[in-house]
Amino acid sequence: MVGMEDQDLDGVKDSLLAYENPEFLNSPDGRILRILAEYQEPMARFRRERIQDTVVFFGSARFRALDVANTELELLANTGSAQLAPEQEQPATAEEIASGQATALQRQLAEAAVEMAHYYEDARKLASLMAGWAQTLPGRRHRFVVTSGGGPGIMEAANRGAYEAGAKTIGLNIRLPFEQHPNPYITPGLSFDFHYFFMRKYWFAYLAKALVVFPGGFGTLDEMFELLTLAQTKKLAKKITVVIYGSSYWKNVINLELLAEKGAIALGDLELFRFADTPEEAFEILKSGLTVNHLESEYEQAQRRFESGDRVPDYPAPTAQDILGPDIAKTR
Repeated sequence: MVGMEDQDLDGVKDSLLAYENPEFLNSPDGRILRILAEYQEPMARFRRERIQDTVVFFGSARFRALDVANTELELLANTGSAQLAPEQEQPATAEEIASGQATALQRQLAEAAVEMAHYYEDARKLASLMAGWAQTLPGRRHRFVVTSGGGPGIMEAANRGAYEAGAKTIGLNIRLPFEQHPNPYITPGLSFDFHYFFMRKYWFAYLAKALVVFPGGFGTLDEMFELLTLAQTKKLAKKITVVIYGSSYWKNVINLELLAEKGAIALGDLELFRFADTPEEAFEILKSGLTVNHLESEYEQAQRRFESGDRVPDYPAPTAQDILGPDIAKTR
């Protein structure tokens, strides 16, 4: 039997610390740690940036700004992709239409590209109105911060409008198999990349006090109905204002009234959202809902009095969450 003193220990190396071991962290066994990281790291940044709550903008990644759509009518291949769609799916240019080279599909796409670019400009203006108003609100934390999925199209428009208003703005991006990048208008400390779709959705819902749904595709529908379902089933311990923007588009895509007529949803569920067709109309709905549901609440009023130095005796004792922020609703 070989004694311990006789063993060759020259080849023994120090083990990696578990939290410094990429093979473990990226393995199925490390999945729970990756999920927790996508909860705790954003939480730490929201606290550091003093974000209390958000207004979320959803909409297509494929729409361009109006000045771009009038000259460069390229459509992207996929949501968040930097790659263009195939040539036969690209909108026709003015020269192609004039020369008769454009197909019927390309002419239709050209008209739609310019039409949809107006939604980009509307999202940009609405976000600017929202961010400008939110900056006038008192308090030590940032209120109703404009938030998007972080990509191009309507997401870019929302971040751009808030950026142009001089406000902080959040981008919750997702890592996809194809090339994609956060848009340049996101506040640097508030640009997030997520691996897990469900953790990204969590952060959309967790801080949101309002939601604006611009025209979009599968992803937009998915996010809209997920939040409407949470509100319908009262899984959000807060009131959320939902604005569906572009009634002519959405009423052709989905018939929400029919769901109520057939008994698939309650008639009262139609009150979970409002339609709007101009940035000014949408802003008034948002401002009214946020004011009534949040700014005029007893707690909010007491908090503002407390922060102004008026330490009224009925001011509720702050919870740990109130002290640490952000303002996160409790859920069952």
